[in-house]
Amino acid sequence: MRIGINLSLAASGRAFGIDGLVEHIADVHRQGFAFASLAQIQGVDALTAFAVAGRNVPDIELLTAVIPVYPRHPVTLAQQALTTQDACHGRLALGIGLSHRPVVENTWGMSFERPLEYMREYLAILQPLLHGQPASFKGKRLTGQVQLSLAPVEAPPVILAALGENMLALAGEQADGTATWMVGAKTLASHITPVLRAAASSAGRPEPRIIAGLPICVTSDAAAVRARAARGFERYGQLPSYRAMLDREGAAGPADLALAGSETEVTDRIGALRDIGVTDFAPVEIGGDPDESAATRDLLRRLAPTLL
Repeated sequence: MRIGINLSLAASGRAFGIDGLVEHIADVHRQGFAFASLAQIQGVDALTAFAVAGRNVPDIELLTAVIPVYPRHPVTLAQQALTTQDACHGRLALGIGLSHRPVVENTWGMSFERPLEYMREYLAILQPLLHGQPASFKGKRLTGQVQLSLAPVEAPPVILAALGENMLALAGEQADGTATWMVGAKTLASHITPVLRAAASSAGRPEPRIIAGLPICVTSDAAAVRARAARGFERYGQLPSYRAMLDREGAAGPADLALAGSETEVTDRIGALRDIGVTDFAPVEIGGDPDESAATRDLLRRLAPTLL
């Protein structure tokens, strides 16, 4: 299992800019992590930031986890993703997802009707373009009739965020894996992994990547960390798709999923993720003070080479 660092929480601060992001990714690379990931939320544009970072930091994979598809037509996303892939010399992993009804309808004023159909049509345009082929598709929701004129680059892997069974099946059939957030080990083992792998196998595709994101903190006061996580991640317990995964897990809320405790306790829970088939661990560090933050990063750094 590969370990990376999800920088989305650090990047959400108003003062966090491109220079700071490059410095963070450089640190992640120097410390031996396999990848850095960044979500497209209300902060920096993830692909633009990775295009810059990829010119300055070598070797490390750069994962968008994830970019919501509704604000960008698949032709536009393909152009930007391939440009970023060229800029970072083939180290982009393109994580995409639907986002959620309140965001799609209230923030962007778009329809969230039939999201599975929308994503299926989206991939029908995006995937050929990423592989240097023309798109020739006219669906109920999307149309793409174009051949891009870009320097040839290797297609980035597409990681499709999926939680429900039908979306997981689509990820297995047409993408290179999935990325989850706030999904516990029990649900990863009993739901995410078997559905995704079965779909990939039926489609004759390679074994898919399973990228799990969870909050993490090495601490002597796990109760305080969980209380902080309960406040900071409260909204994930209210969104229907996340709520369904929490219910599967038997978790009252996101705080129950935080990997919080001693080095031994946190190590055991990370090892459990590897044992159930998670291929990539993308933790979000939630240290409440410099000591907790340093202890958490140090443990992850030491574990990274041992879990491969």
